[in-house]
Amino acid sequence: MQASQSPPPDHLRYLRDDDMPQAFQDLLSSLPLEEDWFPSLRLYQGFWFPSSLLSGIFNCQNHFQAYLSDILLVTNPKSGTTWLKAILFALLNRAKYSNSDSQGCHPLLTQNSHELVPYLEHKLYLEQENPDLSALASPRLLATHLPYSSLPQSVSDSKCKLVYLGRNPKDTFVSMWHFTNKLRPEGKGQIPIQECLNRFCRGVSPYGPYWDHVLGYHKASLEKPEKVLFVTYEQMKLDPRAHVRRLANFVGCPLNEEELRDETVEGVLRMCSFDNLSSLEVNKSGKLWNGLESKLFFRRGEVGDWVNYMSAEMGERIDGVVDEKLHGSGLKL
Repeated sequence: MQASQSPPPDHLRYLRDDDMPQAFQDLLSSLPLEEDWFPSLRLYQGFWFPSSLLSGIFNCQNHFQAYLSDILLVTNPKSGTTWLKAILFALLNRAKYSNSDSQGCHPLLTQNSHELVPYLEHKLYLEQENPDLSALASPRLLATHLPYSSLPQSVSDSKCKLVYLGRNPKDTFVSMWHFTNKLRPEGKGQIPIQECLNRFCRGVSPYGPYWDHVLGYHKASLEKPEKVLFVTYEQMKLDPRAHVRRLANFVGCPLNEEELRDETVEGVLRMCSFDNLSSLEVNKSGKLWNGLESKLFFRRGEVGDWVNYMSAEMGERIDGVVDEKLHGSGLKL
């Protein structure tokens, strides 16, 4: 299957890299290419990145300066990022919107969480080579899909906090398959799930191999528990109240006794629930900075949804590959 040679539709123009300097184009063309995904992927530093985001990745690695107070939310794509962005934003800003009058103008009611918690390589360093982030309110809440080994050196050197959200690989894969097909140009048709599965099990997926991405942060969380918090989507769904409290403690804004009594946690979870966020007008008809429709980031959000799209044999294939790759790590997904 060959990549389309026609220009992408308007809502995907941010994916284009043909206006980049020739030196960057030369570097880009030297990297191994996988065209069967849309967008195409390039192998860089051992991981498959969307080719069109590589300039943002390079810029981020070269210029981002982490602050001690920074909080970075990290995920493999399609692991519950939208939900956790909303939860962390609501937690950090809860004092500002604690009374009934201010709750009515809460930013999450009128802005998508991807706008409120910007990606380093998707937005900030893709739009500008070295943006000035000093004006962002402290603590700066930022997001990235970068593997641990590809983070800017300043992040590794600083004591900023990293929150990593992992997810069952089968649900992650199915969500990515749906999302990728929604991005494909009209007329190209859907990528068959079996074709995507073959590539995923070879490690070829956006920001993959999946297992290396997860293992990098799991290992870091064991070595530096004060810096890296590793949680899973399934844990969050099973006991959201306990994990919201855990998140608040980790990022330095613990809930006090009064907040624990007055159902502050429950309020955050109601505000950030899938049903509430997906029903908001901004997430039904709005668009992000890159032109993508906000509704693309809300599908089902259910644990175990993979069984509706894959056979048991396909699920066992992913389990077999991932179990082999995670063997000896102590990590179960």
